[in-house]
Amino acid sequence: MDRGKYGSKIYLITERSGLPISVGISGANLHDSQALIPLVSGIPPIRSNHLRRWLRLRGITHRIARKGIESSQRLGRHRWTVERTMAWLAGCRRLHRRYERKAEHFLAFTSIACTLICYRRLRTAPCIGTAEP
Repeated sequence: MDRGKYGSKIYLITERSGLPISVGISGANLHDSQALIPLVSGIPPIRSNHLRRWLRLRGITHRIARKGIESSQRLGRHRWTVERTMAWLAGCRRLHRRYERKAEHFLAFTSIACTLICYRRLRTAPCIGTAEP
């Protein structure tokens, strides 16, 4: 049981290379399953079937384990990207220990850290479609 724990948890959904897509926080006493719906709700839905087909053609698929269909060991091959992103967040001194009393302030600093992660990763990524010398 987590009922007696103090502190905060950071929840994160990333894309395959580790860029944060959705971030959320909760008290440490909240079960992880209760954070899933708000976290996924933070991602805009893809309602068009032609866009879903286009994403599948590009090799972009969801990775959710279902009982009896896909083992958790197989999904573990991709878990390291989320763990690495969480380590990047842990490197932010402001998030290492929560000093803010208001959850909104802590979420704002977490969002800023995610923005910095995206900026740093995209700044060092090679530009697509540019001619190399």
